[in-house]
Formats: sequence, C-alpha cells, structure tokens
Amino acid sequence: MFILSLTYLKSNDEADRHMEPHMAWVREGYAKGWFLASGRKVPRTGGAILAIGDRAAIEAYVAADPFTIHGVAEYDITELAVTTTAEGLEILKR
Repeated sequence: MFILSLTYLKSNDEADRHMEPHMAWVREGYAKGWFLASGRKVPRTGGAILAIGDRAAIEAYVAADPFTIHGVAEYDITELAVTTTAEGLEILKR
C-alpha cells in the first residue's frame, strides 16, 4: 500500500483553479482500482491518498496529476507493508 501525501506549494486559490482537472485525475485513479481513499488535510495544506498497485505505475500516475504538472503540489510517496487490518480492510495488504 502507498500513502500519497500532497503538500501545496501554491495558495489554496491557485489549488482551486486546478481542482476540477485534479479531481478528474483522482476519479480515474479510483476507476483504475489504485485509489482506496482520499481527502484534504486539516488544516488545508494539501491532501492524502491511500493507493495500491505497482510503485512505478503509481509514480508515473502522480507525475501526470494536474497539481504536479502545474506546480500546485508536491507528493511524498510512502510505501507501507500492511500486516494487520481491521476486518474488511484486507485489500490494504496488497
């Protein structure tokens, strides 16, 4: 599993200008079966995505995020070897 942590490099106003294409990118990540959960950080300094899949594919996909392309946010990708989950969350062990 991967934790994709986004940190805004630009203002929230600038992030809002690119939010629609970013959210289309997020929806596509879900459609591919890679994204499991996502949301904004509180306070709003970026966001986070829980993802599964091949690291190289995830890294390439992150590079195609409109937030990355337009310099709105940078990603920190952390790989987590999940060994224990609550019932129903076994998919996180992939």
